[in-house]
Amino acid sequence: MLGLAIGLGQPTSAQTRLSGNQFLTPQLQAMQQDADANPISLWVEKGQILWRNDCQSCHQSAETLRSSAAEYPRLITRNNNRRLINLEDQINVCRQRVGQHPKGLEDDDTLSLSALLHSIAKGQKINAQAPVDATGQQHWKDALAQGAQLYSTRIGRLNLACMHCHDGKVGANLRAEIISPGHPTGFPIYRLNWQNMGSIDRRLRACYSGVQATLPPPGSETLRQLELFLKVRANGMPLDGPSIRR
Repeated sequence: MLGLAIGLGQPTSAQTRLSGNQFLTPQLQAMQQDADANPISLWVEKGQILWRNDCQSCHQSAETLRSSAAEYPRLITRNNNRRLINLEDQINVCRQRVGQHPKGLEDDDTLSLSALLHSIAKGQKINAQAPVDATGQQHWKDALAQGAQLYSTRIGRLNLACMHCHDGKVGANLRAEIISPGHPTGFPIYRLNWQNMGSIDRRLRACYSGVQATLPPPGSETLRQLELFLKVRANGMPLDGPSIRR
C-alpha cells in the first residue's frame, strides 16, 4: 500500500501541481488580493493579538515559526502513544501545555492563530516528512498508506473516491465550481457559503458530505491520514493561504 501512496503522490502533468487559488473566479481573486475587501484579514489580526497574549512568552515572534505550518501533519508521542496531528491540533496541544483548556478545531481563536501562522508561512514549500526514528518512520508510513487508500476508495451513496474528481476531473465544472487538483496549499480557508473560516478538517468532512458518505468525527485519525497523504502529494508546492473559496 505504501507503493500506492508513492504512486498517487507523483504529479502526472503540470496541471496536477496547480494551487486551488488558480481555479478561483477573477472576482474572488480580486477579493483575495485586496486587503480591505478580504475578510481573512480579520482572523489574521485577531491571531496577532492572541499571539502576543498567549504565545509570545514561549515562542517570541511568530516569524520564528515561519517554516512550521509547512511541516504538518506531524507525529507526536503522548502517554507512550504516537498520533498524527495537524497545525490546529498543535495549537490545542500548546494550550494544554500552559494549563489552558483546549478549544475546538473550528473555534475562532484556533483558526485565527492558524491563519496567522499560515500567512507568515506563505511561500514556504510543503515539507511533510517522516520522523527520523525507525518506529516513528514505520508509524508515519502506515498512516501515509492508509491515507492513500482513503484517497482511492469509493465511498458514499455517490460511490466516488477523491481521485475520481481531483485526479480525473481537474478543470471540469461541478455545479458552480471548477474542480481543482485538491492540493492543500491554501488553508485555512474562508468560504463564502460558510461565511466563516474553516480548517482542512472541515473541508474534508464537507467532501464526505458531498458524496453522501458517513462523516468521520472532527479530528479523527482517518482525516489526519488523508491530510498526510494530500500534503505528501503536494510536497514541494508553496503555501499560498489562508485563502478564499466560494
